[in-house]
This record gives sequence, structure tokens and C-alpha cells, in this order.
Amino acid sequence: MKTILKKYIGGGVVSFLFPLVTLATDTSPANTTDLLNNISKFLINPMIFTLFSIAFVVFIWGLVQFVANLNNEEARSTGGKHMIWGLIGMAIMVSVNGIIGIIDSTVKQIGG
Repeated sequence: MKTILKKYIGGGVVSFLFPLVTLATDTSPANTTDLLNNISKFLINPMIFTLFSIAFVVFIWGLVQFVANLNNEEARSTGGKHMIWGLIGMAIMVSVNGIIGIIDSTVKQIGG
């Protein structure tokens, strides 16, 4: 009895909301461009900023290790590796930001 009620109640809710969902979608190019801009603005850009910040912290930590351990070759080597990986991470994030900018300008030109 409970499964029958769940089936009819669940199906009723889905069939009631289905027209609202389907009528609410608009696939015009302006809305698609707005969607891509919002994804870039609220999801991709904060992730790029966060990852760039992490890479910068790794670089600074490597610099501190390198300078603090000038007499210790092994610790200085570890600091150097952290600095290199921090620079690589920052370069990757700058490149990703440039690629996103190219894609964004291309979509804006195509979309009108």
C-alpha cells in the first residue's frame, strides 16, 4: 500500500512540475551567453584565483625555506623545488585565465 501511494504521489508531483520546468527553459543565444558568463564569473574565476593563491603561498614558503636554511643543502634544495613548483602553478593559472579570456571573447563575437 505504501509503495502504491509513493508511486502515485511521486508521479503526481513530477507530472505537476514537469510543465513548469520545460516552459521555464529558454535556449536563445543571449541566455546561453549569459549562462556561460555566469559560470565563468561565479565558478571558474574564483577557482583560478584560489589555485593561483595556493601556488603563490607555495612559492613564498619555498622562498622562506631557501633563505632560512642557507647552511643546510637538503632544506635549501627542498625550498628551491617549492619555489619552482609555485612558479609553475602560477604560470599555469595565468595561462588558464588567458585561455578562458580567449574563449569568452570568441563566444561574445559569435553570440552577437
